[in-house]
Amino acid sequence: MRRILPFLMGLFLQVNSYAQDTTRLSLLFVGDIMQHDSNIAAAFNSDKGNYDYSSCFEYVIPIVRSADLAIGNLELTLAGKPYKGYPQFSAPDELAYELKRVGFDVLVTANNHSVDRGRKGIERTIDVLDTLSMLHTGTFKDSITRQITYPLLIEKNGFRLSLLNYTYATNGIPVPRPTIVNLIDTVQIKADLAKAKNQKTDAIIVFMHWGDEYQSLPNKTQKILTDLCFREGAKFVIGSHPHVLQPMQWRKEQDQFVVYSLGNFISGQRPRYRDGGAMLWIDLKKIRQDSVSVTSIDRAEYELEWVQKSNDSKKEFVMLPFRYFETDTTFISDKLLLDAFRTFRKDTRTLYAKHNLNVTEKSMTSSSPDSLGYSICLGSYSEENSKDVLDNTELSRYQLFKIPHGEMNFYWYAGNFTDQSAAEKALAQIKSKTTLKNIHVAKRLHDDSLPQTLSGY
Repeated sequence: MRRILPFLMGLFLQVNSYAQDTTRLSLLFVGDIMQHDSNIAAAFNSDKGNYDYSSCFEYVIPIVRSADLAIGNLELTLAGKPYKGYPQFSAPDELAYELKRVGFDVLVTANNHSVDRGRKGIERTIDVLDTLSMLHTGTFKDSITRQITYPLLIEKNGFRLSLLNYTYATNGIPVPRPTIVNLIDTVQIKADLAKAKNQKTDAIIVFMHWGDEYQSLPNKTQKILTDLCFREGAKFVIGSHPHVLQPMQWRKEQDQFVVYSLGNFISGQRPRYRDGGAMLWIDLKKIRQDSVSVTSIDRAEYELEWVQKSNDSKKEFVMLPFRYFETDTTFISDKLLLDAFRTFRKDTRTLYAKHNLNVTEKSMTSSSPDSLGYSICLGSYSEENSKDVLDNTELSRYQLFKIPHGEMNFYWYAGNFTDQSAAEKALAQIKSKTTLKNIHVAKRLHDDSLPQTLSGY
C-alpha cells in the first residue's frame, strides 16, 4: 500500500495537469437598425404624446435576450427633435430605450448617416447610449476618447473580445471637429488591428459599413477588405449598409467568419429584398489547459425575420421572426403581406443555398405553433400608475402580466389566449368598457418574458 499511494498521487497530478476547462459564449449579430418617417409615425402615441416601440419589437425580445451578447448596427442618430427619417435621420430616444429593453448589449455607430445632424447628432447619440449603459463604438467625441476606448473591449462570461467599426463614407458631409467617425482607411485599420491584437483578447470582430446598396452579392472591395482584416488578426467581419442580404461564409480551416450584409433588422423600406434581415448566431468555444487557452468558432447559424407593415389605418410595423411565424401565418391576415413574406423567404433561401459556405439555418423544431399564445398589451405604466390597471373592474377578470420597461415602468398584458379570435373579442370588450386606447393583441410564447403573473386575476 505504501508503494501504491505515491504512484496514485503522481498519476492524479499528471491527469489533473492536463485537465481542460471548456466555456462557451453565444453571439447574436443583427443588421441595420433604421427609422424612416413611416417608422417614427407608427411609433407615435397621440394620447400620451410620446413614442412607443413595444409592439414593433415584442416578438424578437425572447430571441435577443437569449444571447449572451447581442450586437447591432445603429444606422441613425439620436440627435433630438425634429425627428426625421431619410435622408438625415434623427430617431426618438424611445428607440434606444426599447433596444435596451429588448436585450441589445452593444451598438456600432459608424455609418454613412453618422453625421446627418452634425456635431450635435454625434455627441448626443453617444450621450444617450452612455446614459443607458449601452456599449458602443465607431464614433467619438474627440481623438482622446478614441485613443482610450478603441478598439472597444467587451468582457462577458469569461470571454474578452475586441470590437472595431468603420464606414465607407458619411454621405459627403464632413465630420465636424473634434468629433471622429471611423472611416475605412486600410492604413488606419491595420494600426487598429495591431492594437487589438495587443489587447490579447479571445477574438477580434470588425463591423464594416460597406458595399453597394440593394446588391445581393459583395463587390470586389468588400472581398479585399475582408482578406485584409483576416490577415491582420480578425476572426469576424460583419457587414452592413446594402439593406439587402448578402452571403455569409464560415472559413473553417482558418477559423474565420464573414457575413457581407445582414440586411435590414428594422426599417421603413418595403421593396422586395429590403423588408427583412437575418439574425446571425455564433457560438464561441474556449478551451483552457493550464495557462493556455484556445478560442474557436463552434457553431454558426442564422435565422430570418421579416418586417410587416400593416395595411390598416395604423400602418404599424411588427417584426416577425420565422421561428414563430413561418408555420403559423394566420397572424398575417392580409394576402398582399403574406405574399411579400413568402417572397422574402424564397429569395433569401435561394441566395443562401447558392452562396453560403458552411452556414445553415437555425433549427426551430422546438418552437411549434402550439407554443404560441395571445395577450392584450395594455401599455406602459409606472408603479404608481399601475394602480389604475389593477383597480379596473373590467380587467379584474383577466389574468394580468407585467414585464419591466426601463427602471420605473412596466408593460402590462391582460389574458392568456390560445386562439386569436378569442383575444380579438376580449380586446373589443376592453376597448368598449374602458377608457384605454392604443391597446392591441400581442402574439407571444407562453413561456416567454412574462414571468410575473399576478394571482387572483
